[in-house]
Amino acid sequence: MLKVGLVGCGGISGAHVPSWDDMDNAELVAICDIRPEKMERYPGHKFYTDFDKMLEENEFDIIDVCLPTFLHCEFALKAMNKGINVLSEKPISLNESDVDLLYETAEKNGVKYMVAQVLRFWSEYEVLKQIYDSNKYGKLISASMWRLGGYPSNSWMEWYTKKELSGLIPFDLHIHDLDFLVYAFGAPKNYVCNRKELPDQDYMSVVYDYGDFFITAEASWFKAKYPFYMGFRFQFENAVVAFERDGLTIYDCDGNEFKPCEMNEGGENQSDFELPSAGAYENEIRYFADCVENNKPVEKVTKESLAVVLKILNEVK
Repeated sequence: MLKVGLVGCGGISGAHVPSWDDMDNAELVAICDIRPEKMERYPGHKFYTDFDKMLEENEFDIIDVCLPTFLHCEFALKAMNKGINVLSEKPISLNESDVDLLYETAEKNGVKYMVAQVLRFWSEYEVLKQIYDSNKYGKLISASMWRLGGYPSNSWMEWYTKKELSGLIPFDLHIHDLDFLVYAFGAPKNYVCNRKELPDQDYMSVVYDYGDFFITAEASWFKAKYPFYMGFRFQFENAVVAFERDGLTIYDCDGNEFKPCEMNEGGENQSDFELPSAGAYENEIRYFADCVENNKPVEKVTKESLAVVLKILNEVK
C-alpha cells in the first residue's frame, strides 16, 4: 500500500484528494495546509500546518504538491531530498533553470517525479491524439483551441493575479493547450503571440506553425463573469473533430457524426478508440502511482517536453 501525503488545499485539491481516496493500492495518510480550515472538508486524514513536521512524523512513498505555482519547486525539492517520489501540479515552475534542478534531484535521490499535465490524460484529447497518430481522417490542416474564463478572485495572498507568483494566463491557462500540442505534435516551428494585458483582465492568442498545419490557441481572464469554457476544433482532410459544450463530436466528410466518448445504455463505449478508464485527474494519479509501485519509468510526461513548453511560455508571455 502506497503511503501518500498531500500539501496544499486550494481548488485543485478537490480533484486530487477524492482520486487518492478512491484508490485500492494507495492511502492518503496526511494533508498539509497553513490554513487549518481548508483541511476540514477532508475528514479521515491527519492534518498538518507545517510541511516539515509532516515529513518528520510520517513515512511517505509519494508527496502530491497542490500548492500555488511559485511554491511547486521548493516543496518538490524538499520531498525528493528525503527520498520521496513527487507528483506536482502544473506548471513545473516559472523558471526554466528549475527543470534541470528538479530532474537532477530526482535522479540523485533515486525517486520518480511527474508534473500533472492533465490534458495528456483527458479522454477527449486522448481521442484527438489517436486520430492524428493513426491518420484515420487524413492529414491535419488547421485547428483552434480555447481556454476562456473570468478574472480569478479570492485566491490566497491574491497569488493568481501577481505575475511573479502565478505567471498569469500563459502559465496558468494557456500552458494546458500548449503542453498538449507539444505532447501530441512536438515543438512548433514558429509561433506568433498577440496579447492584451490590463490590470483587471488578460487575453492572449497564439498561432503555432507546424509547417503542414497551424493551430490557434486562445486563453483569457475576462473582466466580465464569463463562464469557464475550454475546447477545440481540429480540421483534418476528411473530418472535423470538435470538443465543444455538448462534448466531443466527429463530423466526417460523408455526412456522418458521432460522439466517441459517450457510453451506450449498457455503460459501454462503442467506438474503436482506447479511452481512459477513469476521469483525467484520477487517471494521471493512477498512472503515477503505478510507475512508483512497479518501478516503471515516467514516460507520459517527460523532462524534454516540459522544457520546451516552459521555453515557449517565457518567449510568448
